Amino acid sequence: MKDKLLLIWKHLKPENLQKMWLQSKWIWQYGKRYWKSMVVYTLLGIAGSGVSLVSSFISKDLIDIITGHQTGKLLSTFAAMIGFSIANILFSQASTYASTFINLKVDSEIKNDIFAKMLVTDWESLTDYHTGDLVTRWSSDASNISSGILNWIPNLVIYIFRFISALAVVLYYDPTFALFALIGIPFSAILSKPLLRRMSNNNAKSAAMNAKMYGFNQETFSNIQTIKAFDLIHFYIERLKSLQKEYIQMRMDFQKMSMLTSILMTLIGFIVSYSCYGWGIYRVWSNAITYGTMTMFLSLSGTLTSSVNSLAGLVPSAVSLTISAGRLMDIVEMPQEDYSHDDQVIAFEKDHRAEGIGIAMQDLSYSYNTGTEVFRNASMEAYPHEIVALVGPSGEGKTTMLRLILSLLQSSGGSCHVCAGDNHRTQIEMSPSTRKLFSYVPQGNTMFSGTIAENMRNVKPDATDEEIIHALQLACAWDFVEKLPDGIQSMVKERGGGFSEGQAQRLSIARALLRHSPILLLDEATSALDVATERKVLKNIMQDTYPRTCIVTTHRPTVLNICTRVYAIREKKCEVLKDEEIEKLMGDF
Repeated sequence: MKDKLLLIWKHLKPENLQKMWLQSKWIWQYGKRYWKSMVVYTLLGIAGSGVSLVSSFISKDLIDIITGHQTGKLLSTFAAMIGFSIANILFSQASTYASTFINLKVDSEIKNDIFAKMLVTDWESLTDYHTGDLVTRWSSDASNISSGILNWIPNLVIYIFRFISALAVVLYYDPTFALFALIGIPFSAILSKPLLRRMSNNNAKSAAMNAKMYGFNQETFSNIQTIKAFDLIHFYIERLKSLQKEYIQMRMDFQKMSMLTSILMTLIGFIVSYSCYGWGIYRVWSNAITYGTMTMFLSLSGTLTSSVNSLAGLVPSAVSLTISAGRLMDIVEMPQEDYSHDDQVIAFEKDHRAEGIGIAMQDLSYSYNTGTEVFRNASMEAYPHEIVALVGPSGEGKTTMLRLILSLLQSSGGSCHVCAGDNHRTQIEMSPSTRKLFSYVPQGNTMFSGTIAENMRNVKPDATDEEIIHALQLACAWDFVEKLPDGIQSMVKERGGGFSEGQAQRLSIARALLRHSPILLLDEATSALDVATERKVLKNIMQDTYPRTCIVTTHRPTVLNICTRVYAIREKKCEVLKDEEIEKLMGDF
Protein backbone atom coordinates (compact mmCIF):
# COMPACT_ATOMS: atom_id res chain seq x y z
CA MET A 1 0.00 0.00 0.00
CA LYS A 2 2.85 2.31 0.89
CA ASP A 3 4.53 1.68 -2.48
CA LYS A 4 1.30 2.49 -4.32
CA LEU A 5 0.92 5.77 -2.45
CA LEU A 6 4.53 6.69 -3.24
CA LEU A 7 3.95 5.94 -6.93
CA ILE A 8 0.81 8.11 -7.00
CA TRP A 9 2.68 10.90 -5.20
CA LYS A 10 5.48 10.67 -7.77
CA HIS A 11 3.00 11.55 -10.51
CA LEU A 12 1.52 14.34 -8.41
CA LYS A 13 4.81 15.98 -7.46
CA PRO A 14 4.72 19.75 -7.95
CA GLU A 15 7.59 19.64 -10.47
CA ASN A 16 5.76 17.01 -12.56
CA LEU A 17 2.51 18.96 -12.42
CA GLN A 18 4.38 22.13 -13.37
CA LYS A 19 6.03 20.30 -16.28
CA MET A 20 2.64 19.06 -17.50
CA TRP A 21 1.26 22.59 -17.18
CA LEU A 22 4.09 24.02 -19.30
CA GLN A 23 3.57 21.27 -21.88
CA SER A 24 -0.17 22.01 -21.93
CA LYS A 25 0.53 25.72 -22.50
CA TRP A 26 2.84 24.78 -25.37
CA ILE A 27 0.06 22.66 -26.92
CA TRP A 28 -2.40 25.53 -26.49
CA GLN A 29 -0.22 27.85 -28.60
CA TYR A 30 -1.28 25.64 -31.51
CA GLY A 31 -4.77 25.00 -30.18
CA LYS A 32 -5.75 28.67 -30.14
CA ARG A 33 -4.89 28.94 -33.84
CA TYR A 34 -7.59 26.41 -34.64
CA TRP A 35 -10.36 27.46 -32.27
CA LYS A 36 -12.80 27.79 -35.16
CA SER A 37 -12.10 24.22 -36.25
CA MET A 38 -12.50 23.08 -32.65
CA VAL A 39 -15.89 24.85 -32.44
CA VAL A 40 -17.05 23.21 -35.68
CA TYR A 41 -15.84 19.83 -34.44
CA THR A 42 -17.65 20.33 -31.13
CA LEU A 43 -20.91 21.43 -32.76
CA LEU A 44 -20.83 18.42 -35.08
CA GLY A 45 -20.41 16.11 -32.08
CA ILE A 46 -23.17 17.78 -30.08
CA ALA A 47 -25.51 17.70 -33.07
CA GLY A 48 -24.76 14.00 -33.52
CA SER A 49 -25.55 13.36 -29.85
CA GLY A 50 -28.79 15.33 -30.24
CA VAL A 51 -29.85 13.28 -33.24
CA SER A 52 -29.19 10.06 -31.30
CA LEU A 53 -31.22 11.39 -28.37
CA VAL A 54 -34.19 12.26 -30.59
CA SER A 55 -33.94 8.81 -32.16
CA SER A 56 -34.26 7.31 -28.65
CA PHE A 57 -37.49 9.30 -28.11
CA ILE A 58 -38.91 8.13 -31.43
CA SER A 59 -37.93 4.53 -30.69
CA LYS A 60 -39.67 4.79 -27.29
CA ASP A 61 -42.85 6.14 -28.87
CA LEU A 62 -42.80 3.44 -31.53
CA ILE A 63 -42.51 0.65 -28.96
CA ASP A 64 -45.28 2.20 -26.83
CA ILE A 65 -47.53 2.43 -29.88
CA ILE A 66 -46.89 -1.20 -30.81
CA THR A 67 -47.43 -2.55 -27.30
CA GLY A 68 -50.44 -0.29 -26.77
CA HIS A 69 -51.95 -1.10 -30.20
CA GLN A 70 -52.26 2.62 -31.08
CA THR A 71 -52.38 2.05 -34.83
CA GLY A 72 -53.36 5.63 -35.60
CA LYS A 73 -49.84 6.93 -34.88
CA LEU A 74 -47.89 3.88 -36.02
CA LEU A 75 -47.25 4.93 -39.63
CA SER A 76 -46.28 8.52 -38.83
CA THR A 77 -43.95 7.45 -35.98
CA PHE A 78 -42.41 4.68 -38.09
CA ALA A 79 -41.87 7.17 -40.94
CA ALA A 80 -40.24 9.60 -38.49
CA MET A 81 -37.95 6.84 -37.24
CA ILE A 82 -36.88 5.95 -40.79
CA GLY A 83 -36.38 9.64 -41.60
CA PHE A 84 -34.21 10.22 -38.53
CA SER A 85 -32.22 7.04 -39.20
CA ILE A 86 -31.45 8.24 -42.72
CA ALA A 87 -30.68 11.72 -41.42
CA ASN A 88 -28.39 10.19 -38.80
CA ILE A 89 -26.49 8.25 -41.49
CA LEU A 90 -26.12 11.31 -43.72
CA PHE A 91 -25.11 13.52 -40.80
CA SER A 92 -22.61 10.92 -39.60
CA GLN A 93 -20.98 10.70 -43.03
CA ALA A 94 -20.90 14.48 -43.45
CA SER A 95 -19.44 14.85 -39.97
CA THR A 96 -16.79 12.21 -40.71
CA TYR A 97 -15.86 13.94 -43.97
CA ALA A 98 -15.63 17.36 -42.33
CA SER A 99 -13.63 16.11 -39.34
CA THR A 100 -11.26 14.16 -41.64
CA PHE A 101 -10.63 17.29 -43.73
CA ILE A 102 -10.04 19.43 -40.64
CA ASN A 103 -7.77 16.75 -39.14
CA LEU A 104 -5.62 16.47 -42.26
CA LYS A 105 -5.38 20.25 -42.66
CA VAL A 106 -4.40 20.89 -39.06
CA ASP A 107 -1.99 17.93 -39.03
CA SER A 108 -0.26 19.22 -42.17
CA GLU A 109 0.02 22.77 -40.86
CA ILE A 110 1.39 21.76 -37.46
CA LYS A 111 3.90 19.36 -39.02
CA ASN A 112 4.97 22.08 -41.43
CA ASP A 113 5.48 24.52 -38.56
CA ILE A 114 7.47 22.03 -36.45
CA PHE A 115 9.47 20.95 -39.54
CA ALA A 116 10.43 24.58 -40.16
CA LYS A 117 11.46 25.04 -36.51
CA MET A 118 13.56 21.89 -36.60
CA LEU A 119 15.41 23.09 -39.69
CA VAL A 120 16.42 26.38 -38.03
CA THR A 121 17.44 24.71 -34.76
CA ASP A 122 21.10 25.09 -33.87
CA TRP A 123 22.90 22.42 -35.90
CA GLU A 124 25.36 21.37 -33.20
CA SER A 125 22.56 20.86 -30.67
CA LEU A 126 20.52 18.91 -33.21
CA THR A 127 23.34 16.41 -33.79
CA ASP A 128 22.80 15.06 -30.27
CA TYR A 129 19.70 13.30 -31.61
CA HIS A 130 19.56 10.33 -33.95
CA THR A 131 17.86 11.14 -37.26
CA GLY A 132 15.42 8.27 -36.66
CA ASP A 133 14.43 9.85 -33.35
CA LEU A 134 13.94 13.24 -35.02
CA VAL A 135 11.71 11.75 -37.73
CA THR A 136 9.63 9.88 -35.13
CA ARG A 137 9.15 13.03 -33.06
CA TRP A 138 8.20 15.05 -36.14
CA SER A 139 5.87 12.39 -37.52
CA SER A 140 4.25 10.51 -34.63
CA ASP A 141 4.40 13.13 -31.88
CA ALA A 142 3.30 15.98 -34.15
CA SER A 143 0.34 13.87 -35.36
CA ASN A 144 -0.55 13.12 -31.75
CA ILE A 145 -0.55 16.85 -30.99
CA SER A 146 -2.73 17.76 -34.00
CA SER A 147 -5.18 14.96 -33.24
CA GLY A 148 -5.31 15.96 -29.58
CA ILE A 149 -5.92 19.62 -30.34
CA LEU A 150 -8.95 18.80 -32.48
CA ASN A 151 -10.30 16.06 -30.23
CA TRP A 152 -9.51 16.60 -26.59
CA ILE A 153 -11.43 19.79 -25.71
CA PRO A 154 -14.27 19.12 -28.22
CA ASN A 155 -14.61 15.56 -26.90
CA LEU A 156 -14.64 16.84 -23.33
CA VAL A 157 -17.56 19.13 -24.21
CA ILE A 158 -19.33 16.45 -26.29
CA TYR A 159 -19.05 13.74 -23.61
CA ILE A 160 -20.25 16.12 -20.90
CA PHE A 161 -23.19 17.19 -23.09
CA ARG A 162 -24.00 13.57 -23.87
CA PHE A 163 -23.85 12.63 -20.19
CA ILE A 164 -25.94 15.60 -18.95
CA SER A 165 -28.58 15.27 -21.69
CA ALA A 166 -29.00 11.53 -21.11
CA LEU A 167 -29.10 12.03 -17.33
CA ALA A 168 -31.68 14.81 -17.65
CA VAL A 169 -33.99 12.57 -19.69
CA VAL A 170 -33.62 9.69 -17.21
CA LEU A 171 -34.29 11.97 -14.23
CA TYR A 172 -37.33 13.45 -15.98
CA TYR A 173 -38.98 10.10 -16.60
CA ASP A 174 -37.82 8.11 -13.55
CA PRO A 175 -35.18 9.44 -11.10
CA THR A 176 -34.76 5.98 -9.51
CA PHE A 177 -33.41 4.65 -12.78
CA ALA A 178 -30.50 7.08 -12.62
CA LEU A 179 -29.13 5.34 -9.50
CA PHE A 180 -28.68 2.08 -11.41
CA ALA A 181 -27.32 3.83 -14.49
CA LEU A 182 -24.65 5.65 -12.45
CA ILE A 183 -23.63 2.74 -10.23
CA GLY A 184 -20.53 2.04 -12.36
CA ILE A 185 -19.05 5.54 -12.13
CA PRO A 186 -17.12 5.09 -8.83
CA PHE A 187 -15.62 1.82 -10.08
CA SER A 188 -14.60 3.47 -13.40
CA ALA A 189 -12.91 6.28 -11.48
CA ILE A 190 -11.00 3.83 -9.27
CA LEU A 191 -9.84 1.68 -12.19
CA SER A 192 -8.70 4.69 -14.21
CA LYS A 193 -5.90 5.47 -11.72
CA PRO A 194 -3.68 2.41 -12.32
CA LEU A 195 -4.40 2.58 -16.03
CA LEU A 196 -3.36 6.24 -16.05
CA ARG A 197 -0.01 5.44 -14.45
CA ARG A 198 0.67 2.57 -16.81
CA MET A 199 -0.45 4.64 -19.79
CA SER A 200 1.97 7.43 -18.91
CA ASN A 201 4.92 5.05 -18.59
CA ASN A 202 3.93 3.07 -21.68
CA ASN A 203 3.60 6.14 -23.90
CA ALA A 204 7.07 7.35 -22.98
CA LYS A 205 8.61 3.89 -23.47
CA SER A 206 6.68 3.31 -26.68
CA ALA A 207 7.82 6.61 -28.20
CA ALA A 208 11.44 5.90 -27.32
CA MET A 209 11.21 2.34 -28.65
CA ASN A 210 9.58 3.46 -31.92
CA ALA A 211 12.37 5.98 -32.43
CA LYS A 212 14.97 3.30 -31.71
CA MET A 213 13.46 0.88 -34.22
CA TYR A 214 12.99 3.55 -36.88
CA GLY A 215 16.58 4.67 -36.46
CA PHE A 216 17.83 1.08 -36.74
CA ASN A 217 15.83 0.47 -39.94
CA GLN A 218 16.86 3.77 -41.47
CA GLU A 219 20.56 3.20 -40.79
CA THR A 220 20.37 -0.39 -42.01
CA PHE A 221 18.84 0.45 -45.38
CA SER A 222 21.10 3.49 -45.80
CA ASN A 223 24.20 1.38 -45.24
CA ILE A 224 23.12 -1.86 -46.88
CA GLN A 225 26.23 -1.87 -49.11
CA THR A 226 28.52 -1.80 -46.06
CA ILE A 227 26.45 -4.49 -44.33
CA LYS A 228 26.78 -6.76 -47.35
CA ALA A 229 30.49 -5.99 -47.78
CA PHE A 230 31.26 -6.98 -44.17
CA ASP A 231 28.91 -9.97 -44.38
CA LEU A 232 26.86 -8.58 -41.49
CA ILE A 233 23.46 -9.67 -42.78
CA HIS A 234 22.96 -12.35 -40.11
CA PHE A 235 24.12 -9.95 -37.39
CA TYR A 236 21.59 -7.28 -38.42
CA ILE A 237 18.75 -9.80 -38.74
CA GLU A 238 19.44 -11.01 -35.20
CA ARG A 239 19.69 -7.43 -33.98
CA LEU A 240 16.30 -6.63 -35.46
CA LYS A 241 14.84 -9.74 -33.80
CA SER A 242 16.26 -8.55 -30.48
CA LEU A 243 14.69 -5.10 -30.91
CA GLN A 244 11.38 -6.65 -31.92
CA LYS A 245 11.48 -8.93 -28.88
CA GLU A 246 12.10 -5.92 -26.65
CA TYR A 247 9.22 -4.06 -28.29
CA ILE A 248 6.83 -7.02 -27.99
CA GLN A 249 7.72 -7.49 -24.32
CA MET A 250 7.05 -3.81 -23.63
CA ARG A 251 3.69 -3.92 -25.42
CA MET A 252 2.60 -7.16 -23.76
CA ASP A 253 3.43 -5.85 -20.28
CA PHE A 254 1.06 -2.99 -20.90
CA GLN A 255 -1.48 -5.25 -22.58
CA LYS A 256 -1.75 -7.41 -19.45
CA MET A 257 -2.78 -4.41 -17.38
CA SER A 258 -5.07 -3.16 -20.12
CA MET A 259 -6.69 -6.60 -20.43
CA LEU A 260 -7.32 -6.85 -16.69
CA THR A 261 -8.80 -3.37 -16.62
CA SER A 262 -10.96 -4.16 -19.64
CA ILE A 263 -12.30 -7.34 -18.01
CA LEU A 264 -13.16 -5.48 -14.81
CA MET A 265 -14.81 -2.64 -16.75
CA THR A 266 -16.82 -5.15 -18.77
CA LEU A 267 -17.98 -6.93 -15.62
CA ILE A 268 -19.04 -3.60 -14.15
CA GLY A 269 -20.87 -2.89 -17.39
CA PHE A 270 -22.67 -6.21 -17.13
CA ILE A 271 -23.67 -5.45 -13.53
CA VAL A 272 -24.97 -2.01 -14.52
CA SER A 273 -26.81 -3.34 -17.59
CA TYR A 274 -28.47 -6.28 -15.81
CA SER A 275 -29.35 -4.09 -12.83
CA CYS A 276 -31.03 -1.70 -15.24
CA TYR A 277 -32.82 -4.62 -16.93
CA GLY A 278 -34.07 -5.96 -13.62
CA TRP A 279 -35.19 -2.59 -12.32
CA GLY A 280 -36.81 -1.77 -15.66
CA ILE A 281 -38.77 -5.01 -15.72
CA TYR A 282 -39.94 -4.39 -12.15
CA ARG A 283 -41.06 -0.84 -13.02
CA VAL A 284 -42.94 -2.09 -16.07
CA TRP A 285 -44.67 -4.85 -14.08
CA SER A 286 -45.67 -2.31 -11.45
CA ASN A 287 -47.06 -0.06 -14.24
CA ALA A 288 -44.76 2.79 -13.16
CA ILE A 289 -43.33 3.13 -16.68
CA THR A 290 -44.15 1.88 -20.14
CA TYR A 291 -42.17 -0.77 -21.99
CA GLY A 292 -41.00 1.89 -24.44
CA THR A 293 -39.68 4.00 -21.58
CA MET A 294 -37.80 0.98 -20.22
CA THR A 295 -36.05 0.36 -23.55
CA MET A 296 -35.16 4.05 -23.74
CA PHE A 297 -33.72 3.85 -20.22
CA LEU A 298 -31.62 0.84 -21.16
CA SER A 299 -30.27 2.71 -24.17
CA LEU A 300 -29.56 5.84 -22.13
CA SER A 301 -27.90 3.86 -19.32
CA GLY A 302 -25.42 2.62 -21.91
CA THR A 303 -24.91 6.23 -23.04
CA LEU A 304 -24.27 7.34 -19.44
CA THR A 305 -21.76 4.55 -18.79
CA SER A 306 -19.94 5.06 -22.09
CA SER A 307 -19.82 8.84 -21.51
CA VAL A 308 -18.22 8.35 -18.10
CA ASN A 309 -15.71 5.86 -19.50
CA SER A 310 -14.94 8.23 -22.37
CA LEU A 311 -14.39 11.11 -19.93
CA ALA A 312 -12.09 8.90 -17.85
CA GLY A 313 -10.25 7.96 -21.05
CA LEU A 314 -9.46 11.64 -21.68
CA VAL A 315 -7.08 11.62 -18.71
CA PRO A 316 -4.55 9.14 -20.16
CA SER A 317 -5.09 10.87 -23.49
CA ALA A 318 -4.01 14.14 -21.88
CA VAL A 319 -0.92 12.43 -20.45
CA SER A 320 -0.08 11.09 -23.91
CA LEU A 321 -0.43 14.59 -25.34
CA THR A 322 1.87 16.15 -22.77
CA ILE A 323 4.49 13.43 -23.36
CA SER A 324 4.41 14.14 -27.10
CA ALA A 325 4.59 17.86 -26.40
CA GLY A 326 7.59 17.34 -24.13
CA ARG A 327 9.41 15.32 -26.80
CA LEU A 328 8.82 18.05 -29.39
CA MET A 329 9.70 20.83 -26.95
CA ASP A 330 13.07 19.14 -26.40
CA ILE A 331 13.81 19.88 -30.07
CA VAL A 332 12.02 23.10 -31.00
CA GLU A 333 13.03 24.92 -27.81
CA MET A 334 16.72 24.31 -28.35
CA PRO A 335 18.71 27.39 -29.44
CA GLN A 336 17.48 28.70 -32.80
CA GLU A 337 19.70 30.07 -35.55
CA ASP A 338 19.55 33.81 -36.12
CA TYR A 339 18.50 34.83 -39.63
CA SER A 340 17.76 38.44 -38.74
CA HIS A 341 20.58 39.71 -40.99
CA ASP A 342 19.15 38.31 -44.24
CA ASP A 343 18.33 41.72 -45.73
CA GLN A 344 21.77 43.10 -44.81
CA VAL A 345 23.51 40.14 -46.44
CA ILE A 346 21.39 40.38 -49.62
CA ALA A 347 22.24 44.08 -49.91
CA PHE A 348 25.94 43.38 -49.22
CA GLU A 349 26.10 40.75 -51.96
CA LYS A 350 24.32 43.00 -54.44
CA ASP A 351 26.74 45.87 -53.76
CA HIS A 352 29.93 43.79 -53.95
CA ARG A 353 29.16 40.90 -56.30
CA ALA A 354 31.18 42.50 -59.13
CA GLU A 355 34.41 42.70 -57.10
CA GLY A 356 33.83 39.44 -55.25
CA ILE A 357 33.56 38.57 -51.58
CA GLY A 358 36.27 37.12 -49.36
CA ILE A 359 36.53 35.88 -45.79
CA ALA A 360 38.73 36.86 -42.85
CA MET A 361 38.98 34.91 -39.60
CA GLN A 362 41.15 36.27 -36.79
CA ASP A 363 42.19 34.60 -33.49
CA LEU A 364 39.47 31.98 -33.77
CA SER A 365 38.89 29.60 -30.86
CA TYR A 366 36.54 26.64 -30.72
CA SER A 367 35.92 23.58 -28.53
CA TYR A 368 33.44 20.74 -28.97
CA ASN A 369 30.59 20.33 -26.50
CA THR A 370 32.62 17.50 -25.00
CA GLY A 371 35.29 20.05 -24.04
CA THR A 372 37.85 18.98 -26.65
CA GLU A 373 39.67 22.06 -27.93
CA VAL A 374 40.01 22.22 -31.73
CA PHE A 375 41.26 25.77 -32.43
CA ARG A 376 43.03 28.37 -30.33
CA ASN A 377 43.73 31.80 -31.83
CA ALA A 378 43.60 30.44 -35.39
CA SER A 379 43.57 32.90 -38.29
CA MET A 380 42.79 32.40 -41.96
CA GLU A 381 41.80 34.49 -45.00
CA ALA A 382 40.71 33.92 -48.59
CA TYR A 383 39.80 36.41 -51.32
CA PRO A 384 38.23 36.51 -54.81
CA HIS A 385 40.10 34.70 -57.63
CA GLU A 386 42.01 32.66 -55.04
CA ILE A 387 42.10 28.96 -54.28
CA VAL A 388 43.05 28.54 -50.65
CA ALA A 389 43.85 25.05 -49.40
CA LEU A 390 43.51 23.73 -45.88
CA VAL A 391 45.59 20.63 -45.15
CA GLY A 392 46.30 18.51 -42.14
CA PRO A 393 45.90 14.99 -40.76
CA SER A 394 42.43 13.51 -40.54
CA GLY A 395 40.58 14.65 -37.43
CA GLU A 396 42.62 17.82 -36.93
CA GLY A 397 39.74 20.21 -37.73
CA LYS A 398 39.56 20.86 -41.48
CA THR A 399 35.83 20.07 -41.73
CA THR A 400 35.23 21.86 -38.43
CA MET A 401 36.80 25.01 -39.90
CA LEU A 402 34.39 24.91 -42.85
CA ARG A 403 31.46 24.44 -40.46
CA LEU A 404 32.64 27.50 -38.52
CA ILE A 405 32.79 29.45 -41.77
CA LEU A 406 29.21 28.36 -42.51
CA SER A 407 28.14 29.27 -38.94
CA LEU A 408 26.96 25.71 -38.37
CA LEU A 409 29.23 25.91 -35.32
CA GLN A 410 29.78 29.00 -33.18
CA SER A 411 33.28 30.02 -32.17
CA SER A 412 34.05 30.76 -28.51
CA GLY A 413 36.46 33.55 -29.37
CA GLY A 414 37.90 35.63 -32.20
CA SER A 415 36.17 37.15 -35.21
CA CYS A 416 34.73 35.74 -38.45
CA HIS A 417 33.78 38.12 -41.26
CA VAL A 418 33.00 38.20 -44.96
CA CYS A 419 34.49 41.21 -46.68
CA ALA A 420 34.19 43.09 -49.96
CA GLY A 421 37.09 41.81 -52.06
CA ASP A 422 40.12 42.02 -49.81
CA ASN A 423 38.93 45.20 -48.09
CA HIS A 424 38.61 44.48 -44.38
CA ARG A 425 37.01 47.86 -43.76
CA THR A 426 33.87 46.78 -45.63
CA GLN A 427 32.73 43.63 -43.94
CA ILE A 428 29.90 41.95 -42.03
CA GLU A 429 30.07 39.32 -39.34
CA MET A 430 29.41 35.72 -40.33
CA SER A 431 26.06 34.30 -39.25
CA PRO A 432 23.46 31.83 -40.55
CA SER A 433 22.32 34.65 -42.86
CA THR A 434 25.72 34.76 -44.61
CA ARG A 435 25.22 31.18 -45.88
CA LYS A 436 23.55 32.85 -48.87
CA LEU A 437 27.07 33.75 -49.97
CA PHE A 438 28.37 30.17 -49.98
CA SER A 439 28.20 27.03 -52.08
CA TYR A 440 29.29 23.95 -50.19
CA VAL A 441 30.31 20.46 -51.31
CA PRO A 442 30.73 18.29 -48.19
CA GLN A 443 32.45 14.95 -47.90
CA GLY A 444 30.55 11.91 -49.12
CA ASN A 445 27.74 11.55 -51.61
CA THR A 446 25.19 14.34 -51.26
CA MET A 447 23.06 13.78 -54.36
CA PHE A 448 19.30 13.35 -53.93
CA SER A 449 16.98 10.96 -55.70
CA GLY A 450 15.49 12.48 -58.87
CA THR A 451 16.88 13.57 -62.20
CA ILE A 452 20.24 15.29 -62.64
CA ALA A 453 18.38 18.45 -63.66
CA GLU A 454 16.19 18.32 -60.54
CA ASN A 455 19.28 17.96 -58.36
CA MET A 456 20.83 20.99 -60.05
CA ARG A 457 17.67 23.08 -59.73
CA ASN A 458 17.47 22.36 -56.00
CA VAL A 459 19.95 25.21 -55.56
CA LYS A 460 18.70 27.36 -58.45
CA PRO A 461 15.07 26.63 -59.38
CA ASP A 462 15.06 28.96 -62.40
CA ALA A 463 18.25 27.54 -63.99
CA THR A 464 18.02 26.92 -67.73
CA ASP A 465 19.26 23.71 -69.36
CA GLU A 466 22.14 25.71 -70.84
CA GLU A 467 23.21 26.96 -67.40
CA ILE A 468 23.09 23.43 -66.03
CA ILE A 469 25.21 22.11 -68.91
CA HIS A 470 27.75 24.91 -68.42
CA ALA A 471 28.09 24.04 -64.72
CA LEU A 472 28.51 20.37 -65.62
CA GLN A 473 31.25 21.31 -68.09
CA LEU A 474 33.13 23.32 -65.45
CA ALA A 475 32.96 20.33 -63.09
CA CYS A 476 34.13 17.92 -65.83
CA ALA A 477 30.82 16.09 -65.50
CA TRP A 478 29.39 16.85 -68.94
CA ASP A 479 31.77 14.30 -70.46
CA PHE A 480 29.72 11.41 -69.05
CA VAL A 481 26.31 13.11 -68.69
CA GLU A 482 26.02 13.87 -72.41
CA LYS A 483 26.56 10.16 -73.18
CA LEU A 484 23.58 9.14 -71.03
CA PRO A 485 20.40 8.28 -73.02
CA ASP A 486 18.39 10.97 -71.20
CA GLY A 487 21.19 13.48 -70.64
CA ILE A 488 20.42 15.84 -67.75
CA GLN A 489 17.03 14.14 -67.37
CA SER A 490 18.74 10.89 -66.35
CA MET A 491 17.65 9.55 -62.97
CA VAL A 492 19.87 9.65 -59.89
CA LYS A 493 19.07 7.04 -57.27
CA GLU A 494 19.13 7.61 -53.54
CA ARG A 495 22.52 8.86 -52.33
CA GLY A 496 23.80 9.13 -55.90
CA GLY A 497 23.06 5.53 -56.84
CA GLY A 498 23.69 4.69 -60.49
CA PHE A 499 26.88 6.75 -60.63
CA SER A 500 30.43 6.12 -59.49
CA GLU A 501 31.77 8.02 -56.51
CA GLY A 502 33.88 10.22 -58.77
CA GLN A 503 30.91 10.98 -61.06
CA ALA A 504 28.70 11.80 -58.06
CA GLN A 505 31.39 14.15 -56.73
CA ARG A 506 31.56 16.00 -60.05
CA LEU A 507 27.76 16.31 -60.12
CA SER A 508 27.87 17.74 -56.58
CA ILE A 509 30.54 20.26 -57.62
CA ALA A 510 28.48 21.23 -60.68
CA ARG A 511 25.45 21.83 -58.47
CA ALA A 512 27.52 24.09 -56.20
CA LEU A 513 28.90 26.02 -59.19
CA LEU A 514 25.40 26.47 -60.65
CA ARG A 515 24.36 28.38 -57.55
CA HIS A 516 26.91 31.01 -58.57
CA SER A 517 27.78 31.92 -54.99
CA PRO A 518 30.69 34.30 -54.26
CA ILE A 519 32.43 31.71 -52.06
CA LEU A 520 32.88 28.00 -52.83
CA LEU A 521 33.79 25.49 -50.11
CA LEU A 522 35.05 22.06 -51.19
CA ASP A 523 35.51 19.59 -48.33
CA GLU A 524 37.49 16.66 -49.76
CA ALA A 525 35.12 17.11 -52.70
CA THR A 526 37.66 15.83 -55.24
CA SER A 527 38.96 12.87 -53.24
CA ALA A 528 37.43 10.30 -55.62
CA LEU A 529 38.83 11.97 -58.75
CA ASP A 530 42.12 11.12 -60.41
CA VAL A 531 44.82 13.76 -60.05
CA ALA A 532 44.49 15.04 -63.63
CA THR A 533 40.70 15.49 -63.36
CA GLU A 534 41.06 17.08 -59.92
CA ARG A 535 43.50 19.68 -61.25
CA LYS A 536 41.34 20.31 -64.31
CA VAL A 537 38.22 20.91 -62.18
CA LEU A 538 40.02 23.40 -59.93
CA LYS A 539 41.56 25.21 -62.92
CA ASN A 540 38.14 25.44 -64.60
CA ILE A 541 36.70 26.95 -61.45
CA MET A 542 39.33 29.66 -61.28
CA GLN A 543 39.48 30.36 -65.02
CA ASP A 544 35.79 31.19 -64.88
CA THR A 545 35.40 34.97 -65.15
CA TYR A 546 33.23 35.04 -62.05
CA PRO A 547 35.17 36.52 -59.07
CA ARG A 548 34.86 33.45 -56.90
CA THR A 549 36.68 32.70 -53.65
CA CYS A 550 37.46 29.00 -53.33
CA ILE A 551 38.51 27.12 -50.20
CA VAL A 552 39.39 23.43 -50.40
CA THR A 553 40.32 20.86 -47.81
CA THR A 554 42.36 17.95 -49.05
CA HIS A 555 44.50 15.03 -47.95
CA ARG A 556 46.27 14.96 -51.31
CA PRO A 557 48.96 17.60 -51.84
CA THR A 558 49.06 17.07 -55.63
CA VAL A 559 47.04 20.22 -56.34
CA LEU A 560 48.68 22.48 -53.79
CA ASN A 561 50.98 24.14 -56.36
CA ILE A 562 47.96 25.69 -58.10
CA CYS A 563 46.65 27.14 -54.84
CA THR A 564 47.21 30.78 -53.90
CA ARG A 565 47.87 29.90 -50.26
CA VAL A 566 48.06 26.69 -48.27
CA TYR A 567 47.19 26.58 -44.59
CA ALA A 568 48.24 23.67 -42.41
CA ILE A 569 46.48 22.98 -39.12
CA ARG A 570 49.20 22.71 -36.51
CA GLU A 571 48.87 22.95 -32.75
CA LYS A 572 45.28 24.21 -33.08
CA LYS A 573 46.34 27.06 -35.39
CA CYS A 574 46.31 27.66 -39.15
CA GLU A 575 49.83 28.31 -40.46
CA VAL A 576 50.61 29.45 -44.00
CA LEU A 577 53.02 27.00 -45.64
CA LYS A 578 56.08 28.23 -47.51
CA ASP A 579 56.83 27.06 -51.05
CA GLU A 580 59.54 24.70 -49.82
CA GLU A 581 57.11 23.04 -47.39
CA ILE A 582 54.52 22.64 -50.16
CA GLU A 583 57.10 21.08 -52.47
CA LYS A 584 58.16 18.71 -49.72
CA LEU A 585 54.54 17.66 -49.11
CA MET A 586 54.11 16.99 -52.81
CA GLY A 587 57.38 15.11 -52.98
CA ASP A 588 56.53 12.92 -50.00
CA PHE A 589 53.08 12.03 -51.39
